[in-house]
Amino acid sequence: MATLSAYSSPAAWPNDNPNPAVLLQQDSTTGDEQQQLDDPQSYDSLSSITPQENHQPDPLPQSPPSNPTPVTNYSSPISSPPESSSSPPPSVALLHLSFNQDSGCFAAGTDHGFRIYNCDPFREIFRRDFDRRGGGIGAVEMLFRCNILALVGGGADPQYPPNKVMIWDDHQSRCIGELSFRSEVRAVKLRRDRIVVVLEQKIFVYNFSDLKLLHQIETIANPKGLCEVSHGAGSLVLVCPGLQKGQVRVEHYASKRTKFVMAHDSRIACFALTQDGQLLATCSSKGTLVRIFNTADGSLLQEVRRGADRAEIYSLAFSSAAQWLAVSSDKGTVHVFSLKLNPGAKMNDTSRASVLPKYFSSEWSVAQFRLVEGSQYVVAFGHQKNTVVILGFDGSFYRCQFDPVNGGEMKQLEYHNFMKPEGSF
Repeated sequence: MATLSAYSSPAAWPNDNPNPAVLLQQDSTTGDEQQQLDDPQSYDSLSSITPQENHQPDPLPQSPPSNPTPVTNYSSPISSPPESSSSPPPSVALLHLSFNQDSGCFAAGTDHGFRIYNCDPFREIFRRDFDRRGGGIGAVEMLFRCNILALVGGGADPQYPPNKVMIWDDHQSRCIGELSFRSEVRAVKLRRDRIVVVLEQKIFVYNFSDLKLLHQIETIANPKGLCEVSHGAGSLVLVCPGLQKGQVRVEHYASKRTKFVMAHDSRIACFALTQDGQLLATCSSKGTLVRIFNTADGSLLQEVRRGADRAEIYSLAFSSAAQWLAVSSDKGTVHVFSLKLNPGAKMNDTSRASVLPKYFSSEWSVAQFRLVEGSQYVVAFGHQKNTVVILGFDGSFYRCQFDPVNGGEMKQLEYHNFMKPEGSF
């Protein structure tokens, strides 16, 4: 259950109404009650967080009013953090790493705040360091390059209760709203028109403009918060675990269809969705095979092999045109696979049942990049042609290039440690 309300004590649980009232912070000078989030302003320049006077943001789709419950107590501001400290904390630990929707930026949550970086060229855009005694941010979700972020507290001393999603406006350097739940938030996904909140066994879908609850989905136990949404101009496609081990659920909101895909025999460990939501890549807890499905009918289109021994897959990523698929695992190697996909064609059952064992008949990666085994890495395709960007929880940033014809070892183009003190870039 969720509510949107003025900030309350972490010990206070929300009421039983799953449809949140839109209760945003009151303007202290006018006393007028805001009934929806202000439209986000996109950054014209990634080197500045100052609003651009001449820049007009993309308008958010408007939905009918949700008849929010009025607020009677606005005595305190909504979850405003302490002022950013003038100097960074002496030691900072990474809690979260994620790319934005077009992989042009990435966000890092730390035990003292969060930071936003540009990928090409690499640079830190800004950081928010909270109280030196805590301020942990366990999840940071960007909305392309605009000023609105979703934050979830995390770490040993979280900045916010881990059962809340805080809507942060970085132009105002404060939270302008919050969603509260009865259990810890595992992940948040943003679109220009939707906010998706993932709990251990439930997913909530909200309208962005008024935070009206649109849909609830029950899932199998999902401690990783696995969930992906499409980011193209079309209607929302949402992918999440189903109610059975190895099952994936695909929601097509335009056609109001739900498709269940039995992707693996073991539990789902990771998946990725193309921008338009047409293709889905999945892997299981075994971590040996990656399967690519057509989300429209659930048909298997291609199967590729990461390796022969078990591995924990950390990240899957499609290239923008779905020609390539990148995979990272605890084995310390990032693989790039060539995709030969026709969404209208299904993988031939006879080819899957070949006389050759799967170990030999599966398709192997065309390019590889070796990293430290056991470390956790997140991957995405760069904006430069045939490049991959790799982020490590040790603070490493790699840009690598692969040969699309000859394959083999990727060439390292760039390396940075993005957790170095500010000013060292």
